[in-house]
Amino acid sequence: MMESSNDEKHQQQEDPAAARNKPIRLPRAETLAKIKSIAGHGGLLATLMIYCLIGGVVFRILELPAETDRIIELKEILLLRRKALLASFNASGFADLADWEDAVLRPYEAALQNAARSNFMVEYIPRVSESGDDKPYQLVNERWSILQAVFFASTIITTIGYGNLYPTTFFGRLFCVLFALIGIPLTLTVIADYGQLFADAVSAISRKLKARLPQDLLRRCVPANDTFNKSLGALFAVGLLFVYLACGAAIFMLWETQWSFFEGFYFCFVTMTTIGFGDIVPTNPKYMLFCTGYILVGLALTSTIIELVRRQYASSWRRLQALSGPLADALKKIGEQAGGDISVLQTDLRKLLNMSMNPKRQKNGLMGGHAKNSEVDEAIEAILRDLASGRSRNIALRNQHQNALVQIIIYESSV
Repeated sequence: MMESSNDEKHQQQEDPAAARNKPIRLPRAETLAKIKSIAGHGGLLATLMIYCLIGGVVFRILELPAETDRIIELKEILLLRRKALLASFNASGFADLADWEDAVLRPYEAALQNAARSNFMVEYIPRVSESGDDKPYQLVNERWSILQAVFFASTIITTIGYGNLYPTTFFGRLFCVLFALIGIPLTLTVIADYGQLFADAVSAISRKLKARLPQDLLRRCVPANDTFNKSLGALFAVGLLFVYLACGAAIFMLWETQWSFFEGFYFCFVTMTTIGFGDIVPTNPKYMLFCTGYILVGLALTSTIIELVRRQYASSWRRLQALSGPLADALKKIGEQAGGDISVLQTDLRKLLNMSMNPKRQKNGLMGGHAKNSEVDEAIEAILRDLASGRSRNIALRNQHQNALVQIIIYESSV
């Protein structure tokens, strides 16, 4: 017996050292689940980015030749009108100014307007005419570069559609239809996926903050009303959206030197809400990839915040509908019993007030607030006493008016 007890003690003494030497084993199932989750979210975003890249390349292949021919044609027309305008200054064939405007000036202005609508740089014409270069490919490449084409593809699948760049060929428009039919559902899937991630992250941060803060401080600073907490959460989400838009506006203000902060904020808001007027569009092709990523992340954040606000609106509307029925019945009985017994009115009002105060009673009861429930009961009784006293005063005043009316009738009849 003594030897067995000594062996047990010896094993107990060796157990701590053996435990230290054993390798630490992480739960393999949880690790694999996290890896799969991260790979799934990242794979969706990577698929969308690759899809945008492929779409941009295809749009460039389809639209670049037609855009080159169109720009060359605009250049030739503009050069011809410009030469005619310069030649008219030395000619004496126009005796009337109106004839000169109709024959020379107005066609030149129309050519300038067409070139401006096509984003053709007017200052490029004198340089071309002086150097004799008939290949404005550099200008076209800036318009349909890879980055510009990828950014254009992202505006299609996100349904923003600024309108500053669009396909003009038959095959380009056909590919645009097919590209949108596949890309829009894919984009909505990515936005919903990352929106859920943002919502879970906000909930996790909120839980951690509540767990670390002292409970006494939470009871004093945060009301126990669940409606107020939801409204506060929606307000915080809207504030987070405005911070994201402000950060984007500051970045775009640095890149687009002609933009003010408000113009950058306006562009970010119009983009994140998929309004996409197209009156303000970034023109620096170097930052188009960043702009595409910023838009995709912002759309996920915006959709999540809009959903939170929508739920708050729906909850408020349901509470209003729930109270409208009992309130309408109580007001109807008030009108029907304008001269009747006050006890029936008090009973109806008591039911209505108990119904409206019932969620607060339950919350106070769960929190151990019996004193608060008694305060609510006392408040209801005070309201009913005030109504009863007001009712009594109204009846007394009505009796006085009736007595005065009887006296007047008697006096008139005696006269």
